[in-house]
Amino acid sequence: MPAPVEKVRPVAVRLDAGGAVLDGDLTIPAAARGLVVFAHGSGSSRHSRRNRAVADVLVHAELATLLLDLLTGEEEQADMITAELRFDIPLLASRVVAAIDWAQTQAPTSSLPIGLFGASTGAAAALIAAAGRPSAVRAVVSRGGRPDLAEDALDLVTAPVLLIVGGRDDVVVELNQGAYTRLRGIRELTIVPGATHLFEEPGALEEVARLAAGWFGAHF
Repeated sequence: MPAPVEKVRPVAVRLDAGGAVLDGDLTIPAAARGLVVFAHGSGSSRHSRRNRAVADVLVHAELATLLLDLLTGEEEQADMITAELRFDIPLLASRVVAAIDWAQTQAPTSSLPIGLFGASTGAAAALIAAAGRPSAVRAVVSRGGRPDLAEDALDLVTAPVLLIVGGRDDVVVELNQGAYTRLRGIRELTIVPGATHLFEEPGALEEVARLAAGWFGAHF
């Protein structure tokens, strides 16, 4: 894992996504080599402990990160009751696309190559966004993701894709194996031995972060 560096503080940002105002935390280290936009999983937000742990490692590896709420405050309140929006993959993907477009217009990030890190259902949103913005997205990493939910967009992704799955997450392993065969570009499926869906086992999330940093670093 990269050696500790001086802590870089995130900056709160807001961006418009088709009329929906989304809140995010943008962290840009000195000499940033790229920007990684996070697409969180079902029922999560930019405050996800797991995504923040991965983002910290990426920042130490000189990669900027954008942790974003894909739902507005009102939508999150409704989703807590219905649990419907967290599985509205087209909606979530449109929000990731909006984040990509926003990053390309902002002075601090406009010159940085963009990568996407998706978890759970957010991985499907990230893959759809990568298919929709092929010239902008340089790499995608999925953690315990549901790439199968990207459906036909899987055939259109040209960015290099790393699928990371826990070895004890049997159903998701199978779904990722199926998605792997449909991806046409550079792709890799890595199974973390002994890890379950949330990578809560000792060292599992650290391995995810290490793999992600290496993948983005290689393809930016």
